[in-house]
Amino acid sequence: MTSIHNGPGSLSGHRPPGETVSPGGAAGLRRFTGTPTRAAMTEERCELCGERVGDGHAHMVDLQRRSIACACTACALLFSRPGGRYRTVPDRVRDDLRNPLTEAEWAELAVPVGIAFFFINSALDRVVAGYPSPAGVTECELDLAAWDRLAGAHPLLAELEPDVEAILVVRGQPYTPDSQSAQVYLIPIDTCYSLAGALRLNWRGFDGGTEVRRILGDLLADLRRRARQI
Repeated sequence: MTSIHNGPGSLSGHRPPGETVSPGGAAGLRRFTGTPTRAAMTEERCELCGERVGDGHAHMVDLQRRSIACACTACALLFSRPGGRYRTVPDRVRDDLRNPLTEAEWAELAVPVGIAFFFINSALDRVVAGYPSPAGVTECELDLAAWDRLAGAHPLLAELEPDVEAILVVRGQPYTPDSQSAQVYLIPIDTCYSLAGALRLNWRGFDGGTEVRRILGDLLADLRRRARQI
């Protein structure tokens, strides 16, 4: 089980400003780094029934412990609907190229970084935000009124399933070729923590370095391939 401990950038949202949380998902880390971790070399099993799971297995959010757990196919199907302690993380990816987020709209959120993600914490009944950093996932103060305004103008932001999906925003150089562009996707929440873990492991210098840009570029290419218009 991958614990996502207490932080607005995490699943729970109670950690004081500036603290970080552990990234999640050994399988996700392998996906973006291409390098097996120690956890990857051990046999992973479903956290509920103990069944072996392989690469690409599903994850569930444990809403009581605010953590992400590995799941076999049967258990993932069992908890695919709202209600109860567990909720399976869906695999859908969405974008809305017809209604892009403008630079002025992004400025309303006052997020001081070029990569950030946002999700609904059902326990807190609000949107929380975080961003990858050399130390892991770091919380980010969010203007909730500004978020509500943007969600009213951008249907993609209003599509979020609480706890299990996130809006990923990547903008500005060196992460995108055009410093004025922003790439916005609705993605599974475990992808955010896998990405954060991969960036933490490979971060070099001020902006992350070549390997971080490669990892991010690979992720964005995969999201573009998988994304469906809302």
